[in-house]
Amino acid sequence: MAALVAKRYVKALLEGENAENLASISAIFDALSSQFENESFVDFISAPMISSSAKEEILLAAVEKAKSEKINNFLKLLAEKNRLELIPEIADQISKEIAVVNNAYTGKIFSDLDMDAKTVEALSSGLGKRVNAKITLEFVKTNFDGIKVEVEDLGVEINFSKQRINASLIDHILKAI
Repeated sequence: MAALVAKRYVKALLEGENAENLASISAIFDALSSQFENESFVDFISAPMISSSAKEEILLAAVEKAKSEKINNFLKLLAEKNRLELIPEIADQISKEIAVVNNAYTGKIFSDLDMDAKTVEALSSGLGKRVNAKITLEFVKTNFDGIKVEVEDLGVEINFSKQRINASLIDHILKAI
C-alpha cells in the first residue's frame, strides 16, 4: 500500500524535471531516507505527540542547502498529510524512476557456487542485450542449489536449479516410458 501511495507522490514530484534535477532530488531523498535507519529519528517522526510543524521544521532544516522551493513544499505536504514515514519508499521509487529514464537496472545473482567478475559481467551484458537495457548484476553467495538471476525492477527472474533440472529429467523419462 505504501508503495502505491509513494508512487503517486513521486509522479507529481518528478513531473517536468530534467535528468540533472532528477539526480539532485534523488540524492536529497536518499540522504533523508538514510536517517530512517536511526531508531531515534524514526521514533521522532512517528511520534503522535510531536506536532507535524516540528517534524516539518527538522526536515526543512535538513534540506535547506538544496534551496529548492519544490522540495520544501513537497516536504510540507508530506508533513501536513502525516505521510513523513513514506520518505524511504519515496526515495526508492525515485531511484526506480531514474532507472527507467536511464534504461539502466541493477539485479542480483544468487548461487552457492563462486563466480568471478568476468562471469558476472558476461551475464550482465548477455541479459542486457536480451532485454535491451543496461543491466548491472551483483553476485550474492547463498545456499541456493543452482543459479538464480533477478532484476526486480524489470520483473525478470531466471532460475536454474539442480533440483528442478533433475525433476524435469525424471518427468521426461517417465513420459517416454
